[in-house]
Amino acid sequence: MQQYLDFVLAHPFLFAALAVVVLLIIANEVHGNLTGGKRLSIPDAVRLINDREPLILDIRPAADFKRSHLLNAINIPAAKIADRANELGRDKARPILIYDALGGSAGEAANQLKKLGYAEAYPLRGGINSWLGASLPVTAK
Repeated sequence: MQQYLDFVLAHPFLFAALAVVVLLIIANEVHGNLTGGKRLSIPDAVRLINDREPLILDIRPAADFKRSHLLNAINIPAAKIADRANELGRDKARPILIYDALGGSAGEAANQLKKLGYAEAYPLRGGINSWLGASLPVTAK
């Protein structure tokens, strides 16, 4: 324990930088939970797909969608959600799983869909990159 204290005393700027990074990570998670509701982890998303057959919405640009996307996903870029919401179907009670590249803007899209009357809109934590990192299937069709 004394070695830790010696390190902190010898490197106060490094320790302060670590503290700032930790606080920013915590603030980011809290902000995401407050603004985007519950963000689904990969296992939770797989469970949702298997149990409830949600609509899967890819909000990345069309070029990225064509390269690879989750199975049965539809593509509506984030900036066009309000204009193209009619493409999501009439069943506003059906859950929607939303993802982007890294998970950053999926929460905002979920909020937008909730304002349009969709009851359940869940952003995927980490986006398609975390999906690929878990070695789960994607398609280019």
